[in-house]
Amino acid sequence: MAGAHRRAAFAPAPAAATGTGRDRSFDVLRAVALVRVVMYHTFEWPWLGYVFPSMGVMFALAGSLMARSLERPALGVLRGRLRRLLIPVWLFGIVLGVAMLLHGWVPGPDVLLWVLPVGDPPGNEWGEQAWAVLWYLRAYLWFVLFSPLLLRVFRLAPLPVLALSLVPVVVLETVSGVPDGRLGGALSDASVFLFCWLLGFAHRDGVLGRLRGPGTVTAAAPLMAAGAWWAAGHPVEGTYDLDDIPLAQALWSAGFVLLLLRFRPRFDGLVRHPVADRVVTVFNARAVTVYLWHEVALMAAVPLIDLMWEVPALERHLPLDSVWWQFGVAWVLIAAAVVCFGWIEDVAARRNPRLLP
Repeated sequence: MAGAHRRAAFAPAPAAATGTGRDRSFDVLRAVALVRVVMYHTFEWPWLGYVFPSMGVMFALAGSLMARSLERPALGVLRGRLRRLLIPVWLFGIVLGVAMLLHGWVPGPDVLLWVLPVGDPPGNEWGEQAWAVLWYLRAYLWFVLFSPLLLRVFRLAPLPVLALSLVPVVVLETVSGVPDGRLGGALSDASVFLFCWLLGFAHRDGVLGRLRGPGTVTAAAPLMAAGAWWAAGHPVEGTYDLDDIPLAQALWSAGFVLLLLRFRPRFDGLVRHPVADRVVTVFNARAVTVYLWHEVALMAAVPLIDLMWEVPALERHLPLDSVWWQFGVAWVLIAAAVVCFGWIEDVAARRNPRLLP
């Protein structure tokens, strides 16, 4: 995601630039990661995490962009990142909080974690599926807050720091154990994805670009093999889902993302397909909205499909009992959430609010 920062020594990797200077390959990867997240939460296929470990990819992309932003004064960068993260979370918290209150939730003093989610915000069982996704934004918040220090340490010795960043998850999962409660959750998630965040730094500073291809494969393949081996020996309730096996998640994601960022796929042909290009643009401009509201959409799809069963014509002609139908309905609801709530991302970024970017 040696001593002093010298621009020549840490030149950014060449970007597949668009007219705005954005790295379009990053935009495509973020869109794919978001679609994969929604697929996983719909179908719960354990193999999806091996094919494309979305969270590791998203942390790596965010780390690279954070390193780029920190070319400016750190305090202003942190203020901007917090504003762009917290304002959409506050709107989400108000809407979901009112719904949970109507379903019997009695908030306590920890409700302040909805204001600054340094720990998992509280909620009730009725809304758990919706607010459980906030773990990612909580981990992202901590990475952002520590990035000025992390980037300084990383630039002292990039490759050794990268290697050492896997030590915390190994210790927590094999030696000390993860503490209970919110502290344990924060430590566990940070340790699992720290390597990926620092890989973002390595990408931005050109460290990955200077690695030879065979050497990168030699480093990545054992990491992925170790992750698969650990998962095979530590199934949770009979499944090898990486989301349930933190050390396997950390190792597999580390190797996968290392390969992905070193041999970064190019998507130059995307601009020749206006519809696909437009979809990627909307996904990136509304990434927080899509992530925050996708579980709400999946929850709302269930009673909506139940209503469809009451219409004979729909019952006869639509595959209402298919999970794929729920997946499709959820995307319609996600699109509705983007239109209804996505403008808050413009407000948070101090842009003129628009229904669609």
